[in-house]
Amino acid sequence: MNYPDIDPIALSIGAFELFGFEIGPINVHWYGIMYLCAFLGAWGLGRYRASKPGACLTKVQVEDLIFYGAVGVVVGGRLGYVFFYNFSAFLADPIWLFKVWEGGMAFHGGLIGVAVAMLLFARKVNRNFFDVMDFTAPLVPIGLGFGRIGNFIGGELWGRETTVSWGMVFPKDELGLVRHPSQLYQAFLEGVVLFAILFWFSAKPRPRAAVSALFLIVYGCQRFAVEFVRQPDEHIQFDLFDWVTRGQILSLPMIAVGLIVFAWAYRTKPGATR
Repeated sequence: MNYPDIDPIALSIGAFELFGFEIGPINVHWYGIMYLCAFLGAWGLGRYRASKPGACLTKVQVEDLIFYGAVGVVVGGRLGYVFFYNFSAFLADPIWLFKVWEGGMAFHGGLIGVAVAMLLFARKVNRNFFDVMDFTAPLVPIGLGFGRIGNFIGGELWGRETTVSWGMVFPKDELGLVRHPSQLYQAFLEGVVLFAILFWFSAKPRPRAAVSALFLIVYGCQRFAVEFVRQPDEHIQFDLFDWVTRGQILSLPMIAVGLIVFAWAYRTKPGATR
């Protein structure tokens, strides 16, 4: 199957003068547009969930929630990539941490960043932390799905070599191998499937922390499985046994914590949330 070679730059604005200053040229990348779609989608779904009886947040509070979440994603995602995937580069050049234009974001870091942001937000609005996390969890797959589509358009984070009929040759791949379009696998699993599960599960009141725990379990299992067809980072390759990747190692604690919290939630039933 031919890779749809889409220009990663969606819109290019030439240099122009404004108030005596020359600005530009400005390039708007598809990846940035995907981030915008993710936050808008999460905002829309958040307002919908806030309108339901028994919601822990109001529509007005959702706007602050999205802002806190966006900061958590960006800061946590960058720190996660630096410390989980390329710490040696940081040691060689600590300023590289701030060179976000060179790329490098990690989901597991973003997850930690969002958790910290939600803790701060919960304190601000005087809500239980797990109530806020349960409210937020079904919003996350929207961002994950759009993000993976952005990876696919950018021709990055591709899969391993394959002989399947839908395999693709990515233009940036110097080896020119036919590879799994693992970005699309992740967009479907993390975006569509994970959203459907969490949206269904959260439609009825559940024990506090159960929705958050289910997110950790399902995403962790999906990510662990996809890593078998996703190309490991070139500078890391495999961490264990010549087949365990860094992404799989980072996903295992997610699954374990999710299972423990899920069992705790249904055993103690500390309060119903939605």
